[in-house]
Amino acid sequence: MMASSLVLSHYQARPLLEARRRGERRARSSPDLGLSQVEVELEPAGARFPSGVLVRWEHVEEVASHETACFWADAEGVLHKVQRFSEVTNRLCALMPTARAPTLLLSGIPMHRIKGVDPWEDTRLKVRTLAPLRGRVLDTATGLGYTAIQAAATAREVVTVELDPAVLEVARLNPWSRPLFETPHIRQLVGDVAELVAEFEEAGFARIIHDPPAFRLAGELYSTAFYRHLHRILRPGGRLFHYVGDPHSPSGRRVTRGVVRRLREAGFRRVLQRPRAFGVVAYR
Repeated sequence: MMASSLVLSHYQARPLLEARRRGERRARSSPDLGLSQVEVELEPAGARFPSGVLVRWEHVEEVASHETACFWADAEGVLHKVQRFSEVTNRLCALMPTARAPTLLLSGIPMHRIKGVDPWEDTRLKVRTLAPLRGRVLDTATGLGYTAIQAAATAREVVTVELDPAVLEVARLNPWSRPLFETPHIRQLVGDVAELVAEFEEAGFARIIHDPPAFRLAGELYSTAFYRHLHRILRPGGRLFHYVGDPHSPSGRRVTRGVVRRLREAGFRRVLQRPRAFGVVAYR
């Protein structure tokens, strides 16, 4: 899928419909899921954005009726859900809107926290546990690229790994993910990080951000063997952030205990919980 200049969700569609009902001829909305605001012409046939794309009213109404989907518009104004079926995982990958940055859905499961915090802030809390980020940073799970984008603000280089090309296709249509494909010092790798990690040089990274899918979806990324590789490629004095989930939930507490124990077995000298970021920080 090619990147689109117009991506909408119900957050952008509903104000257009409300303005139309009031008989207005123009309305403010966003063509990029809230990153910017533009003036939209409300014509009898539909809403015309400054790019010239006309989205017919029946399509605007369809977008407004879906609270868990984002839509991209082609040159003719026809809308398509931002989603792809993965041949790698046999899961549906889709973009789900929030009041700020969207999240990635894998088989209907959000890959970011969306209660009490938006996905962009969720990522900021994770990245901030390793501040300052200097030198080379490894992001073990690209997803929509928010971690790599935020880390690249100060890091010399960010290496980010994504297992699933379908996820990257969804990211290409997400306006919030554009810096992932435009920032020169973000290096993208496609493959299984559980295998690729063995090829990384010893002590090659100053920081590692490990934000894997849930344990039940990717148990190998929680193993002692994998943690030993992370310890090997982290430079002395470096730090690892590991997302583990809600520390106050029964499953979160159980996963955290296992993660802390295996990180220590792998050689990390100190492991501290960071409950606000729903994870732990391990020191080499």
